[in-house]
Amino acid sequence: MKYTKEQRLDIAKRVYDGELTVEEAAVKYELNPSSVKGYLRLYRAETGLPPRTHRKKTGNVTQPARAPKDSSLKEYESMSKEELIDALVMARINEARLKKGYSVKGSGVEKEYLPIDSGNTK
Repeated sequence: MKYTKEQRLDIAKRVYDGELTVEEAAVKYELNPSSVKGYLRLYRAETGLPPRTHRKKTGNVTQPARAPKDSSLKEYESMSKEELIDALVMARINEARLKKGYSVKGSGVEKEYLPIDSGNTK
């Protein structure tokens, strides 16, 4: 559909003012979204306005990391430097094993490797 320059500027003004999004305007006026963006550039050039600032999306925000519980923190505070290093190494080993899909039961010669999931991982 062909629009006059005044109609294009009106569409762009509505998008710039936040009444419509680019996608909503494209659907409503049966336009390609890139055409609406072109109208928006034309509107900004005609009026001398700066580009729109992007609004932050609030729908898919990740949760902040939670602090460890006090009981585990106190446990680490009472450890020596060597014990902390050993605990860190063991945690990293367990993490690597979990990524590979197995856990370890027992120790020494009685160590048993248990798959986390019985299904094939490939």
